[in-house]
Amino acid sequence: MNKFFLTIHILAAILCVGPVTIAAGMFPPIARRMLTAETPDAGGLEILHRITRVYAWASLAVPVFGFAVAGGMQVTGEAWVIVSIVLTLAAALVLAFLVVPAQSGVLAVAGGDAEARAAVVSRAKMLSMTTGIFSLLWLVVLVLMVVKPGHHNG
Repeated sequence: MNKFFLTIHILAAILCVGPVTIAAGMFPPIARRMLTAETPDAGGLEILHRITRVYAWASLAVPVFGFAVAGGMQVTGEAWVIVSIVLTLAAALVLAFLVVPAQSGVLAVAGGDAEARAAVVSRAKMLSMTTGIFSLLWLVVLVLMVVKPGHHNG
């Protein structure tokens, strides 16, 4: 059963966390171009925002099956698992409270006048950093899952 949970855990990470990371990362540069354009078109941004939101919810399967795998392997108390849990929670909070709301804020002014759009260019620039932090957190979790520092059970 543990191999089944591990397979679903890895599959969910690839199919859910991957797309949300890519969509969130693509959003800021496209947003900056749209916000400074004479005739803005937010169609692509709306799609990226929707992908970010939908796959964010779907990616909740990753920690759910991760807990199942860790429990089956009896490693829930190991440092690499605990750090991974904390970093996964941090990534989820960054996505939910910084990335998605900032994307929504950019989209809210997409149809507005040039002055309103110009006012949120700095938010779109900050979104690049926030999205980078989100991606970096997942990268560290991935490294911890592969390297498993301090793990001696094979």
